[in-house]
Amino acid sequence: MTSQLSRLLIIVLFFHSTISSALEIGEKAPAFSLFSHTGKKVSLEDFKEKIVVLEWFNKGCPFVKKFYESGYMQKWQKKYATTEIVWLTISSSAEGKQGHETIEEVKATRKKWKINSTLNLLDHSGQTGLAYSAKTTPHFFIIGKQQEILYQGAIDSILSIDSSDIEKADNYVIQALELIKKEKEIKTKKTAPYGCSVKY
Repeated sequence: MTSQLSRLLIIVLFFHSTISSALEIGEKAPAFSLFSHTGKKVSLEDFKEKIVVLEWFNKGCPFVKKFYESGYMQKWQKKYATTEIVWLTISSSAEGKQGHETIEEVKATRKKWKINSTLNLLDHSGQTGLAYSAKTTPHFFIIGKQQEILYQGAIDSILSIDSSDIEKADNYVIQALELIKKEKEIKTKKTAPYGCSVKY
């Protein structure tokens, strides 16, 4: 991809939120109940006493593709989606909007993209996304064992669609998960998310 085309895509598709989310660090995470790619309903309540990662997703978004086409997102999902950490990939794209998928389509996407998150969840109504004030794809939240918000914001520190920037960036999500595993306090708890706007 030429640098000129990259810049054009960023101008057209880039969304960087400087607006504070309605949720505060330490606040109880909003409850939700959504259908997963397995066809079964999944609730946040199901994961009490576990660390929960929420990743807002839209397969048509170039900021999302940056991490999946390079294989980095799948690598992190495989490493951290364990018995102690649940990684939930959420789509809040409404019907007719970019990124909207049926359960069968999500199954195909997981297989094609080799997604290793615990589950893909469908939030077609946008109710869960709005409850979390999810603004971009990707937009991350980490929820603690008492179901409190531990981190929210961007995946990393470099606002681009260039996969070569991934290793150069400070990855806030991975840094937070490593500190949680060591039972240490997260240093960076809130950042401004960047990516494509969630297609409510």
